[in-house]
Amino acid sequence: MSRWFRRAGALVAATLTAFGLTAGSPAQAATPAHYTGQLPDGASWVADVPASWNGTVILYSHGFGPLVARNAPDEPTAQALLAGGYALIGSSYSGPSLWALASAPRDQFASLDELVRRIGPPRRTIAWGTSMGGLVSALEAESGARRLDGALTTCGLVAGALDLNNYQLDGEYALSRLLAPAQPVKLVRYASADEANAAAEALTKIVTDAQGSAAGRARIALGAALLNTPPWLTGDLPPGPADHAGQEQQQQEALAQFVLGFVVPGRYQIELAAGGNSAFNRGVDYRALLAGSPLVRQVRALYRAAGLDLDADLADLTRHADVTPDPHAVATLARTSQPTGRLRVPSLAIHTTADHLVPVEQENRYAQRVRSAGREPLLRQAYVQAAGHCAFRPSETLAALHALESRIETGRWPDLRPASLNAAAAALGDPGRYIRYTPAPLTGTNRR
Repeated sequence: MSRWFRRAGALVAATLTAFGLTAGSPAQAATPAHYTGQLPDGASWVADVPASWNGTVILYSHGFGPLVARNAPDEPTAQALLAGGYALIGSSYSGPSLWALASAPRDQFASLDELVRRIGPPRRTIAWGTSMGGLVSALEAESGARRLDGALTTCGLVAGALDLNNYQLDGEYALSRLLAPAQPVKLVRYASADEANAAAEALTKIVTDAQGSAAGRARIALGAALLNTPPWLTGDLPPGPADHAGQEQQQQEALAQFVLGFVVPGRYQIELAAGGNSAFNRGVDYRALLAGSPLVRQVRALYRAAGLDLDADLADLTRHADVTPDPHAVATLARTSQPTGRLRVPSLAIHTTADHLVPVEQENRYAQRVRSAGREPLLRQAYVQAAGHCAFRPSETLAALHALESRIETGRWPDLRPASLNAAAAALGDPGRYIRYTPAPLTGTNRR
């Protein structure tokens, strides 16, 4: 049991006794219990406790979107967890921006306190975050050692906001500059959500129109590479490594159908939270950026097929790059929205191999930070071969949860090889799709 909750047990003992409950018992009710509440800063929270509580609380952090309290990633997973005896709790976070990282860890722990007052101290508490919530759980794993026993990060935005804003700017800038230089699109410092939405619509139309020519497809591939956009969107398996045209088609479909319409308006929300723009590309060498991308061969092949000069386009991008950051915005996001890697509890991160909104390469960046902080023994990462953002089967996430629990209980990581995780997932109802995988470096990072 977490050290903080051992001390909290003394504080709640009198209350539990008043209700005829025993602090040492993990299940105090004969029927399932549902709780809701509101925190002083306006955030709401929701919790569910099964009749046969196993003593473990899942502190769930939801992803980017409406600030509504959620305590599980989806209903099937919630029902499976409740059936397994887990108590679930999560908060909405408090605004004003949807990028609520400044308040999210605080609101999560405050919600946990509220639940403890009602049901008593748990034997174990595990943070579980999805997407932006994965960044929340990563931050909790660095600050919540007295309250947490472990953290499960799923499809997490674990590179942090500064890297996110920079590589997205690189891709958006390349698409705008190379595909429609005569109609520049505003990429940063949005005055309103409407202005950001208009920019997203303009970029989406540019990418849609450009798909009709070989030159357009080559430049879309370049922009997609800088955005870390995977070349797999549909089908059971990705296009073959030499199917450069098929790869680009799936990248273009992703960009036009949902990626640009999500990430560009999302930038406005981050700017709102940061009080300005943190992204920059002045001084960035785009030739060097592309050289570090795992998609460089695809881009070169499509440029050759189109008869275009790739070096000339990269030089043009470098020459005209002029976006500078607002220092106060950089400082705000560095303080609220960047993991340091200084883990204090065991953490397991899982990611799909083709995630279009939170690229799997973010895991490479995260592992670098954890390694630099000397906390590598506390982190393990596993990968599911699937296309889509957070496109896990419930059995895959539950298998990961049980593996993390084993690490907490024994002090040693269990067998995390794909075959073992897949067998665990199959035992839970659906075959697992874990594979041996090493993510490439995240393009667009390490700039000064």
